[in-house]
Amino acid sequence: MSKIEMSSGDLRADRRLAFAEGLLAGGEAAAAAELMAQTMGLVPEWAAGWLRLGEMAEAAGQTPLAIEAYQRASELDPVDALGAALRRDLLRKVPVAERMSSAFVEGLFDDYASRFDQSLVGKLGYCGPELVARVLPDRLGRVLDLGCGTGLMGAAIRDRATHLEGWDISSAMLRLAKSKKVYDLLDKRDLNTLQITEARWDTILAADVLIYIGAMERLVGWVAGSLAPAGVFAFTVEAFAGEGFCLGETRRYAHSEGYLRDLLGQAGFADLTIRRDVLRTDRGQPVEALVVSAVAPALKLGCAGEEAELA
Repeated sequence: MSKIEMSSGDLRADRRLAFAEGLLAGGEAAAAAELMAQTMGLVPEWAAGWLRLGEMAEAAGQTPLAIEAYQRASELDPVDALGAALRRDLLRKVPVAERMSSAFVEGLFDDYASRFDQSLVGKLGYCGPELVARVLPDRLGRVLDLGCGTGLMGAAIRDRATHLEGWDISSAMLRLAKSKKVYDLLDKRDLNTLQITEARWDTILAADVLIYIGAMERLVGWVAGSLAPAGVFAFTVEAFAGEGFCLGETRRYAHSEGYLRDLLGQAGFADLTIRRDVLRTDRGQPVEALVVSAVAPALKLGCAGEEAELA
């Protein structure tokens, strides 16, 4: 949390937080949580304080208190910039949220942008763009890179695109992507609020982006309505061995192959291919990914030749 978020505006509360932090650092998580719970009586509208109480309670193994604190933080922070709802759902048997809040993701990547390439590629061996590029045809036409980040995906396919556009929620990421001079156009967009317009793309890509979206129905519907006839949609997700999707301890969503096949099939996509590969490492362990490509329905003329209809 930032310094602004960490200040309650009440010196007594701030001092108690500092003492609670000391207790936590000294291995006394239960005592830290107890002191922080008392502190919140002084500043009950302090969202960041409730979040910190949740973290201390979680460290102490006090799950009900942690859930309650995270819930209170999310109520006081409706856009969930602190990610409290995410923390709450990780402790519940049945998650409530089907996606991460846009404000949380934006803040996360604004903070991470300056060290993104070095950390993800240099230290974790991230290869999402390369995996996506392998499943694409030689000619991509007009390309839209969803969640373009610093431009890694764009750089991997620039020579195969006639027009390359990148969208991302993070202004800091977009500035770095612009500096690479890879894209014809960059724009700040929230993938959770996209609306179908007259614009059409021959190829839409999303490398390591959909891990921040659990339920993908809305986005897949938008992609289906925004691709040109026979356009290609290619993306990566982290693999989930169960059914549907899940929110992992890494605070990323993972999706099952069955969920993706059903969803893309219902949206009218054809020529679906799903390959398994290693996306990167996490805590020294390989992260298995599903690399997906699918083709939008082609158009054909009706018998009378009047109107085009979906094949």
